[in-house]
Amino acid sequence: MDKIELEVMGITAGQIQSNVYALQLREVNGNRRVPIVIGAPEAQSIALRLEGIIPPRPLNHDLTTSVLHAFGIEMTEVMITRFEQGVFYSELSLVDTEGRQVAIDARVSDAIALALRTSARIFTTPEVMDKTSFAIEEYETATGQHKDPPRLEDMSDERLQHRLKRAVERENYELAATIQRILQERKR
Repeated sequence: MDKIELEVMGITAGQIQSNVYALQLREVNGNRRVPIVIGAPEAQSIALRLEGIIPPRPLNHDLTTSVLHAFGIEMTEVMITRFEQGVFYSELSLVDTEGRQVAIDARVSDAIALALRTSARIFTTPEVMDKTSFAIEEYETATGQHKDPPRLEDMSDERLQHRLKRAVERENYELAATIQRILQERKR
């Protein structure tokens, strides 16, 4: 099976709903990004780990990691296997001390939180990438130095309409709502 490696970029707060967050994954050897909507508890768990903050008492993902280690079980990877009807599916690959391997179904948010604690690598399929990712264009100055991509607010209406269409096609509704808000404000 072809695999594409991903890494966690961070968490962003949802602009439309409270207690909804977007987990941002990036293609390791490419320029595509995958946003995944997750809940507040998982976002908190991932954010704490990304910031290197250790809570005074273990969270669920810390506890699970401790149980795995206590029984000599290694989590080798997370595989985001498919995307159906707006839902991502993933599996944890585990190996015990005798070399037995097992794949366990898991929510992507939980799988990523565990991967960050166990240093497991994160992968997905080309099909999932094609369905859910968007490419980040490289913006360079004439000297070849990188600069920040243009802000949505600075784009023309025509370019925003194009970005809106792509966002809806890729079911990136948070971005679509942001673009719609900008376009509506300009009409006023």
